[in-house]
Amino acid sequence: EVQLVESGGGLAQTGGSLTLSCTASGLTFDQYAIGWFRQAPGKEREAVSIISSSADNRYYRDSVKGRFTISRDSAKDTVYLRMNSLKPEDTAVYYCAADTSYVATMVGPKYWGQGTQVTVSS
Repeated sequence: EVQLVESGGGLAQTGGSLTLSCTASGLTFDQYAIGWFRQAPGKEREAVSIISSSADNRYYRDSVKGRFTISRDSAKDTVYLRMNSLKPEDTAVYYCAADTSYVATMVGPKYWGQGTQVTVSS
């Protein structure tokens, strides 16, 4: 059974930092692209950042470029999202997701985690 478990969410102040972790099990980690998505109340879910299986390709949505950094650690089967200079508009439930295809991870990944709440206070 594939499981993606997010951790690291919580409360931060504007300008602060958080690091989210997504630990995978039940899959061959190095064969999967991993993405971070978020959904704020009343809004559509959106892709935040994607990293390819080899880490050669990374995507960031425009609103987080220069502030967020995605990375992966094959020894720990974990993908990280370092979030700096947080803004109130970053408040959302953050989900990680996985698929064998980098493109599919961006538009409709097969596996999803349960999500972790990030709240940024002004």
